[in-house]
Amino acid sequence: MKRIFAFVLLLVALSVAWSIPAQAQRTTTAENMRRSRQEAKQQQKVSKKLSKKQRKAMKKYDKARRSAAKKASRRAR
Repeated sequence: MKRIFAFVLLLVALSVAWSIPAQAQRTTTAENMRRSRQEAKQQQKVSKKLSKKQRKAMKKYDKARRSAAKKASRRAR
């Protein structure tokens, strides 16, 4: 009797556990819009960060190029 009760209890617990994620995956239109706005904002943030990094690298490259040109002109004298 205890085995049957434990088996039925296990089946009930598993059926409840399987039904919860299916319901949680349903999203409303408002939820989809909110998520897409968040993802767009995150993408914009990443893009901004990469462009800042690129600008910094270009400044460093230009500075090194000017410095090299200055040294070359001093040597030519």
